[in-house]
Amino acid sequence: MDLTSLADFNAVALHGGFGPASRALDRPKATLSRRVAELEEDLGVRLIERGARRLRLTEEGLALHERTRGLMTEIQEAGEAVASRAPVPRGRLRISAPVVFAHVLLCRIAARFAQAYPQVELEIIAEDRVADPVEDGYDLVIRVDPPHDEQLVGRRILGDERLVVASPTLSIPSIPASEVDAFQVPAVMSVGAPPGIHWNVRTEDGGVSVIVPTPVLRMSSLLMVREAVLQGVGVALLPRLLVEQDVQAGRLVCWGAEAGSPVEIWALYSSRRLLSAKVRAFMDMLKPDTLKF
Repeated sequence: MDLTSLADFNAVALHGGFGPASRALDRPKATLSRRVAELEEDLGVRLIERGARRLRLTEEGLALHERTRGLMTEIQEAGEAVASRAPVPRGRLRISAPVVFAHVLLCRIAARFAQAYPQVELEIIAEDRVADPVEDGYDLVIRVDPPHDEQLVGRRILGDERLVVASPTLSIPSIPASEVDAFQVPAVMSVGAPPGIHWNVRTEDGGVSVIVPTPVLRMSSLLMVREAVLQGVGVALLPRLLVEQDVQAGRLVCWGAEAGSPVEIWALYSSRRLLSAKVRAFMDMLKPDTLKF
């Protein structure tokens, strides 16, 4: 029995179809389909029922998946254990990161890493969804304020905060120094922001003011929100790492920082996998001196 075909079959079964497995493994759907067909021919049984709208394993397919998926994981972990002892990082390294972090900071670090480790094929995916390292085939995921997860380990790589910013062309109101005296402002907001929210902003004397944003424009990306704010459409609550340079250059004016706990950005990997040399090398580059805005 060909182990490559078996691994592809288990991937299709695990991800629930040829399409999802193709995206997770970044391999052609036709290749996975051919591998599974070859495995079925080799074993002389049908493993997947064709024609169903959703993936459905046959009785033989379910039995094969249940008995071999653990063995395939052990084989993969054994290979990773050997690779982790390699003196030079090599192989493919897939990383998922939030869009803003990827565009503002990670692209520079990725370029530096690629030059330092030419034997590693680095792939950065900028996305705001919560990717699963194992199911989505990532070696490392960058997350903002991640909840505790026993399946993931890693470390905090950066602290950030959210700032209320606006174009200098918008007049800065007299911000009340009391939570009771809330005031409304035209705002550019994310598409997913719920209605009726308000922003608690720290004042210079240590108090908290309340800003009630009135949406005049909603956009699906914080990068788009920033551009609209630069054009003077309204105010927005944006990460410092995204607007720090604009504030310093005078393109934007900061009305205040969001009150509450600071934002934490973490680099995480699966606790079920040994830390490989390539992941360790990339983690070493995620240091405070390299993550300056």
